[in-house]
Amino acid sequence: MLVSSPLSRRSLVIGALSALGVLAIWTTFILVGRASATRSLSPLDIAWLRFAGAGAIALPLLMWRGRTLMARLGGGRVALKRISALAATAGFGYCTLAYSGFFFAPAAHGAVLMPGTLPLWTALLALLVLGERIGRWRIAGLALILLGGALVGGSSLWAAATGADGSGTWRGDLLFVCAAVTWATYGVLCRRWRVGALDATMAIAAGCLVVAVPVYPILVAGFGLGSLLTTAPWHEIAFHAAFQGVVAMWIAGLCFTQVVATFGPVRTTMLTSLVPPTAALLAVPLLGEPLQVAALWGLACVTLGLLLGLRQATVASTVPAPVVTAT
Repeated sequence: MLVSSPLSRRSLVIGALSALGVLAIWTTFILVGRASATRSLSPLDIAWLRFAGAGAIALPLLMWRGRTLMARLGGGRVALKRISALAATAGFGYCTLAYSGFFFAPAAHGAVLMPGTLPLWTALLALLVLGERIGRWRIAGLALILLGGALVGGSSLWAAATGADGSGTWRGDLLFVCAAVTWATYGVLCRRWRVGALDATMAIAAGCLVVAVPVYPILVAGFGLGSLLTTAPWHEIAFHAAFQGVVAMWIAGLCFTQVVATFGPVRTTMLTSLVPPTAALLAVPLLGEPLQVAALWGLACVTLGLLLGLRQATVASTVPAPVVTAT
């Protein structure tokens, strides 16, 4: 029987600080995304700034260990295809869908339908693609997550159908669900190809740097794609490049990896269950978005479902999968 050595106080402190950092960044990502809807930039502008900021960090790293990354991803055309797939899902797909969703739906909806329902879509895709079995506790948890998502999304659809809501909240909810599915696809691909968090983040940043960063200005200048980058305040542009590209993408990934190394993958998943209620509750005083009854019940169902899924992970004896982040 293997007995793990006790952690030093320094390791525990670093792990605890990293855990707080991940929770803060994931929660802030949701709040900032919603707050951006009332500012100067479009969703595609914000996504482009994320790719540019992350690419600025990735460029020297690629020069240093680009060959190692290619080798770990299979080498040659296989590596290029995998980089393209990871960038398309967790890069272009997730960012454009998530940022666009915040322009229609409140932060509480984003918290429930993105990090909240992510385990549902991941489990279903892992079942289909990887053949992973779902235990009874996880089935119960996924059922509660599905119910929570249905309460949130169903309420916005009903409001739109009856004319009670003309703001298009249902569009944001649909975009959030698509974003969660896209990120779940990325997570399953990382697990199938056994890609670690740092290599995956570098692959996403590299793919977006090569494709999205140069192509977006061409689409804006040559094809009339709407952009507000030239009229937005410089401090807003700098903030999104730094927060979205450096903090949300790179620092969150490093912190998450440290948390897993310190506390293990099971305890680390507790962070997932804390993000939806934290973001939804903070949106009330910070963004002035009151919690509607349907959102409150949906939030409760999703949080309970995540905790039941954690019980399944605790009682199961599995080999830890490669870690991926969800911002």
